[in-house]
Parts: sequence; structure tokens; C-alpha cells
Amino acid sequence: MQLYLLALNPTDSVTEGFLPAARRLGLHVTMLTDQPSAHRAVYPDVEILECDVRDVHAVISRVSAHRAPDAVFSNSDHVQTQTALAADYFDLPAKNWRSALRAKDKAQMRRHLRAAAAAGGGCAPGTGEDLLAGGTVRSVELAPGQDPTTARGVADLPYPCVVKPREGVASEDVFLVEDLRELGQRCKEIRARRPGAALVVEEYLPGDLYTLETLGDGRVLHTLGGFRTELSPPPHFIEERLSYVPAHSTPVAEQVLAQLDALGVGFGACHTEFVVHDGRARIIEVNYRAVGDQCDLLLAELLDVPYFEHVLRTHLGEPLPVDLGLRTGVAARLHYPCADRAGTLASAPAAVELEDDGVKLTYRPLRAVGERHELYRTNRDFLGVVRATGVDQGRVDRAVRAFLEGQHWEIAP
Repeated sequence: MQLYLLALNPTDSVTEGFLPAARRLGLHVTMLTDQPSAHRAVYPDVEILECDVRDVHAVISRVSAHRAPDAVFSNSDHVQTQTALAADYFDLPAKNWRSALRAKDKAQMRRHLRAAAAAGGGCAPGTGEDLLAGGTVRSVELAPGQDPTTARGVADLPYPCVVKPREGVASEDVFLVEDLRELGQRCKEIRARRPGAALVVEEYLPGDLYTLETLGDGRVLHTLGGFRTELSPPPHFIEERLSYVPAHSTPVAEQVLAQLDALGVGFGACHTEFVVHDGRARIIEVNYRAVGDQCDLLLAELLDVPYFEHVLRTHLGEPLPVDLGLRTGVAARLHYPCADRAGTLASAPAAVELEDDGVKLTYRPLRAVGERHELYRTNRDFLGVVRATGVDQGRVDRAVRAFLEGQHWEIAP
């Protein structure tokens, strides 16, 4: 069977997750990418075709001129809508392109959830409780070049508030701002790096930050638990540490799932970030793909399921099992050592796998010794990732702390 995989830059999710899964399923993989050299350097045995994957017309033309497809798939945030449209063109299983667009476009997501709440479409069966009403977030979209100090609705937002690119990822150019003056300054900074980008300004959501990981086939939607996320100090929002949460409380899960249902999300993998405060669960963003930064690799190992195969099978039109057989009674933690300055990585620990006291710990470097980088204030500052799994959260946390205390990363000017 022929799988077309759309990608931008190489990622661990594809390299260590989806490509090995495709081989195990016996699929012939053809990668479409606008960065063919970068991918050929990582996996030279995969068929790679150059293509502007952000252009759905280019994708359809490239596939049509090659072998007939059995699935068109991507795990990239940036091309989910294009992938869905291309798959639909070939009458293949796919995400609804409207749902993919709502997830990617943060302004459209806010508008759609507000409209759904106003229409009363999120009532829990048999209760009359509106699960969407508490999830709405005040926000304003800024067109490219629009002055935030005069934009309609900005004056009604409370401070502090958050400004971010409408279609950004990985907390890049996301800032907490304290007043209108700072908002104007941050908008200028973001636009200097992203000419022509539309922005979103929205109320800051206090509370505890979590994720919900889901997997669906359009008929059944499985929840795989999620993560409790610890962030860097404001004004930035770098995800530095995550702890696995096997299940969220029923009221919280119901609210988040109602919001996802309103957006039309329910096919393939989805990674949703949300905040819980005073019993209200409000979505920060919906990433309509598998969770990244090696969390998906950890999930597959932790839950003992063929996670990546399941995702690909949904795009081949195969139904998911009613029971995924998730392993229970497990604990996990991820920690990302971060660069705190620009410079060249002079020394760093090598990759390692350890097992002690019932905890399996894996460390993988994400930046090579000798590489020079600026300070990005995003996950591009990650120097490596520590993944630890076990059956007791206390033991897992202690193992991660002990490992980090014995390591050293040196950044030279």
C-alpha cells in the first residue's frame, strides 16, 4: 500500500515513530517535502520527492503524477489542512479540512467556540449543563500591520494578556504583556521576525496547564491521558517539564472533549493544551497531530501500545479497536534542559539509557556539540530530553533529578 507523508523539517515523531511504524505495516512510503536534502540526510532509504507541501494544488499534482495513493498523511502542524484537502481529493480517509483549519488558526478557533457556546451546542446529555459556556476566551485578531492600540476590542481585554502569532507553534513569539504600551512593543518585535503575520491578543488564562492526548477514527475517540506541564517564568511560555497524567477528572475531561467536539476534532491523533482554574477547563490551543518533543515516543512505550501504527491505520481507513489495551498503573516524566544564552555548545552529555529502582530513563541530546545557536525562548532552546518511566511517580521524579544533577552543559560565547 502506498502512503504519502507530507513534512517540513525532520522531526523525531516521523524519524523514530511514523517511519518505523510504516515499515512494520508493510507500507511503501513516499515523502513529500520542501526540504528534501534535510530528510535525505536522515533517512536515505526513503523515497523523497520535492514539493511545496503548503500548497494543496502542488501536493495533488505531485501525487497524481506518481503512484496511486492509499493514504495521505502528515504530522506537521503547518500542513494539516492541505493534507486533509489532498486526501479528500483522492477520496481517502482524512480529517475534516474545516476542523484542521479551526485548530491551526487560533483566531478562528476562538470565534468558532464562542459561536458554538452561544448556540448552546455543548450540553451534556440528560443534564442540560452547557459544557462550552465556561470554555470561551476573550480574544482579538490583529491583521498584518494593524495597530494594536487602536484595534477594536483590544481595550476591552484585561491585563495581563497574551499576544501570539495566529498560526504559530511551540510557544514561538508568544508573550505575556502587562499593558497596552508593552503590547504595542511586542507586536513590533514579532512582526519584525514574521512580516505579514496575523496576530491574536487574548486574555491570560491563570491556572494549571495540562494536555489531553486523543486518538480517533471518526467513530470512536480514545483518550490516552495527558501531561501536567511546567513552564518557564513569564513573559515566555517554554515547556520545561511534563509529568504524565493517566486520566483527568471527569468534569475537566468532559469540558475539553466538548470543546474538541465543537471544533470537529476526532480523527487520528490530537494534542490539546488547556488550563484548569476554579473548575473551568479552557483550551489554549489544539494541535491536530501527535504530541511532539518525544512525548509521543514516551506514550507508546509507557502505555505499551502500537501508537504510531494506530494513527497510520486510521488514515488507511481501518477502525480502531474498541479497547486499545492501555497499560495502567504507570508514571512518567520528561525534562528538557534548556540553553540560557546564545553561543556554541562546548560540552554536553551523550545519549544514554539507564534502568534502576524500577525506573527506565533515557536521555537524548537535541543539539550537537560544536553547534552555535541564538537564544530563541522556545523549544528550539532545548539541549536534550530526559524521558523516564516507571510505576511510581516519586521514584520517577527522583531518578530524573539525580540524573540531571550529574550532568553538565557548557555554552561558550
